[in-house]
Amino acid sequence: MKAKITEPQFRLGFMLVTTLFFMWGLSYGLVDVLNKHFQEALHITKAQSGLIQAAYFGAYFVIALPAGLFINKKGYKAGIILGLSLYAIGALLFVPAAMQLTFSFFLFALFVLALGLGCLETAANPYSAALGDPTTAEQRLNLSQSFNGLGQFFGPLIGGLFFFSDSGVEASGDFTAVTYTYVGIAVIVIILIALFAKANLPDLRESEAKLDAANIKNSSASLWSYKEFKFGVITLFFYVAAQVGVGAFFINLMVETWPQSSSQQGAYFLSIAMLAFLIGRFISTALMSKIAANKLLMIYAIINTALCAVILSGTDYVSVIAAISVFFFMSSMFPTIFAMGVKNLGSKTKIGSSFMIMAIVGGAVMPYFMGKMGDHFGTHVSYALPLVCFLIVFAYALSYKKIVPNSANIAAN
Repeated sequence: MKAKITEPQFRLGFMLVTTLFFMWGLSYGLVDVLNKHFQEALHITKAQSGLIQAAYFGAYFVIALPAGLFINKKGYKAGIILGLSLYAIGALLFVPAAMQLTFSFFLFALFVLALGLGCLETAANPYSAALGDPTTAEQRLNLSQSFNGLGQFFGPLIGGLFFFSDSGVEASGDFTAVTYTYVGIAVIVIILIALFAKANLPDLRESEAKLDAANIKNSSASLWSYKEFKFGVITLFFYVAAQVGVGAFFINLMVETWPQSSSQQGAYFLSIAMLAFLIGRFISTALMSKIAANKLLMIYAIINTALCAVILSGTDYVSVIAAISVFFFMSSMFPTIFAMGVKNLGSKTKIGSSFMIMAIVGGAVMPYFMGKMGDHFGTHVSYALPLVCFLIVFAYALSYKKIVPNSANIAAN
């Protein structure tokens, strides 16, 4: 019998897990503001500020596989509590980091915080997708990820309001607003730990085992024999690289191509971009009831390729508007690629999810190279790199219809 999200136990699980998407969306939204904030407050280059994303998304690569093994043994709930605990510790580390006022200490705090987020994503993405009918997994994960978009909207709004002043940035060496913000986040996360500890959540390990038992050949197949999964990991690497790169230097793009704009205004415009991202999530979730997920992904990828080409022109005002539009069409890409990649894995879902989360390391790589290009040629030129990434997403969406049937007969191949 298929699990229905309308059953009380599954409905509670889905609602609680969806709060996690908001929390790591909030964290990610703040990171893009910190990128520009540290450039001004600590007097570092764009390439150096790219190390923020390197630490943040590099943590995903480090924690994903151990988290998957832990969740496979202890269950989704234990993995979520572990992730939330690391999230809270990382947020609280901003207190001593602000006292030391060293860029490396802030990077360490972000790294620990992101270890928690990587653990949460390893658990929550497949858990959300599995809490219901497998045929609607992409739509369900897109709904959860919509609240991730809500968190990403509030992140830059909070950062713009508190991290910058009308005249520019907090006084050099004053990270009071940053510290208070992350301590506040830590308090909320600790409350969530208590809620999850008391909640009776469905385990799903037994149902996954039954799924494999119904198809013994599928159970014995190698994880890397699933072509949609293998290509999905590669695609997710490039997609996350594009998403992180587009966001990391959005404020720089704004300052350079929107005459007489400030970093604070850039942060507010980034919130508008995140609002477009959020709206895109809800609209895309609705569209998936009428349009196949891979087809929608293909359409969005080609549109974003064209929009990046517009940004490359460096035209005043137009480049910023194009960048905001990119966020709308990126909205459903991560959950769609993720759900498409792990859809048919059965009990291998947790380990498969680990490799998908490891692919998020693409976000650690891209900002440094975009920063280098931005330092030498202007931020708008660096958007050539996301353009290439969206072409790879297009290729995955285009090939998905051909490779999925193979997974059904994988043992015969």
